Amino acid sequence: MATVNLGRIKPVFRGAYAGGTAYVVDDIVTSGNETFICIQASTGNATTSATHWTKLAAKGTDGTNGTDVGTVITTQGDMLYRDGSGLQRLAKGTASQVLAMNAGATAPEWVAQSGGRTLQMKALYFDDQINYSSNSWGDHSHPLGDGTIQITPKATGNLIRLEMNTNNTGGDTWQSTMYRYKVSTDGGSSWSYVTSSSDGVAGGHEIYNEGHTVTTATHNTFWHITANTNAHRFKVQAYGRSGGGGDKINYDAQGGNTERSRLVITEIDMTGSDFTSGAL
Repeated sequence: MATVNLGRIKPVFRGAYAGGTAYVVDDIVTSGNETFICIQASTGNATTSATHWTKLAAKGTDGTNGTDVGTVITTQGDMLYRDGSGLQRLAKGTASQVLAMNAGATAPEWVAQSGGRTLQMKALYFDDQINYSSNSWGDHSHPLGDGTIQITPKATGNLIRLEMNTNNTGGDTWQSTMYRYKVSTDGGSSWSYVTSSSDGVAGGHEIYNEGHTVTTATHNTFWHITANTNAHRFKVQAYGRSGGGGDKINYDAQGGNTERSRLVITEIDMTGSDFTSGAL
């Protein structure tokens, strides 16, 4: 029976090209980050010879405009972006910086963080019934006047905003009360007025109701600029109307119910802000 020579039926990988090796058609070699296939048997003809070799593949160009990002970003924290010509490196920023677009809207950059962000918020409520009828300044009872209200600021110079919503009951005579707020940063050993006013006064109410029911919800707000990062304790003081019903919080004398009042404390980052405090 006759023998049929089918020749080579698949390409054969021969590794890196070597000048003294005999190569036949369909041998595959590598040379200089490129891959070639033999198209004419020979020995000693380098892969640069188009008569003997055809290029199959080649590595892309390294560097800024190539595909090897490892040569573009070289440091932990670097970021990669593309400009008008190719891939570029944005070196890592410093602590607390934020990523933003530059003024020309052409590339990212690291910038100082602007102020005005809410850093933390505490929402509290209390059911305690408070009856303050004195016509002189005095501490409210728990939880408004015992230092329970507190927050630890994250930085000096930030703004603390406290909003208090209370349910107030009217008596059978005029009831009026003013409020003022004090702050302590040494655990309650000493107290001073908050910086929202020179005497700490921030609102009040005046109501009259013969039915002794809850007739109004009073909203008071104050702000304070932190002088340090110690825990800031706040307390509310009241000044009742002489001869009036004073200050009744969370009472519902007619319905026999206990009402609920709420507090929200917020710390706002003032870094880079043009906020100022003081008289007009």
